[in-house]
Amino acid sequence: MADLPTHTIVFEILTRLPAKDVGRSKSVCKQWYALLSTQDFVKIHCSRSVVSSNQRVLLIDDLTCSVRPIISNNNDYGPSSTVTFPFHHQNNDVSILSHLNGLLCVCLNHIYELLLWNPTTTAFKRLSTPDSHGFYINNLDAIGLYVDADDDYKVLHIKRRSGVLGVYVYSREVDSWRNIPFITRQEYLSPHFNWSAGTFCGGTLYFTVCECWIGGTNVVICFDVNSEQFKEISFPPVPSNGMVQGVLVNVKNVLHMFASTGMFEMTIDLWTLQGDYWIKVLSCPLIPPISLSLWCDITHYVTNGNWFVMTKLGKLFTIEMDMKPFECFYPVSWFRGFKGAVFVQTIVSPSI
Repeated sequence: MADLPTHTIVFEILTRLPAKDVGRSKSVCKQWYALLSTQDFVKIHCSRSVVSSNQRVLLIDDLTCSVRPIISNNNDYGPSSTVTFPFHHQNNDVSILSHLNGLLCVCLNHIYELLLWNPTTTAFKRLSTPDSHGFYINNLDAIGLYVDADDDYKVLHIKRRSGVLGVYVYSREVDSWRNIPFITRQEYLSPHFNWSAGTFCGGTLYFTVCECWIGGTNVVICFDVNSEQFKEISFPPVPSNGMVQGVLVNVKNVLHMFASTGMFEMTIDLWTLQGDYWIKVLSCPLIPPISLSLWCDITHYVTNGNWFVMTKLGKLFTIEMDMKPFECFYPVSWFRGFKGAVFVQTIVSPSI
């Protein structure tokens, strides 16, 4: 250690600090401010922040926005702290569309405007433009947040307007939108299909595309973020004699899906993607009837060998899994459950 340069030692120590402590450390001196503002520092700090103990649950209701830790010994929500939105809103009418490395892509529903927001640092960036980019319509559009091979954070926006589909990519690096081609089946343009938010895993954004009625078509659309090419893969072979809900989740850079089916009673299977095919990992016991409102608010957690089915009200079920425990877990809300998200506390900025 004595042979290491002081700069290297300081860098190694500071990259292990909690995000809020990094923000306070910027005021120590000009040298530290410059060091902590570099993209290299932000990238390494982010990689070391992606641990389950550093995750927080953000919950929005009609009156408050709160952040809660996840208690490690029982994996339930801890005491909440109130968060003040740094942007103008109306009655907390804010939808969380996607999240990645501490950044949230949100929509201000009263004006349809998209923003990138880091709730830890409170920094945000408006994505709307005078030429109508960056405006989101619920139940018609889909959003995916990702980072490409050049470490540029980007937003993929799939827009359906009167039978016309447009696909646009926002780049944080150049602060602009551009159109990209998308060839897909014509029927997916119909409002009868629901598109999930994109889940980023292994250089690809994945979307579930599900027909609204019982027995309808369900597929997964894949977007390679570096080649910017789309392709379609099959949905896991789950029964289609009831409601079907596919929740995608990135666990240690391997894509998983919680596939829920049923009407009055619900079954949930956990699948993992190998190549272009789904392999069933496990099935949970039959879950007793729950209200439709909770169906639309389910979030899944996987950690320490247990699988937790939760809502914003708390834990619904705990399912023990006979598999290797995960050191870190990435829960995802169903795409109609926009009022919550689990995020990692980082210093990643929504703008350059």
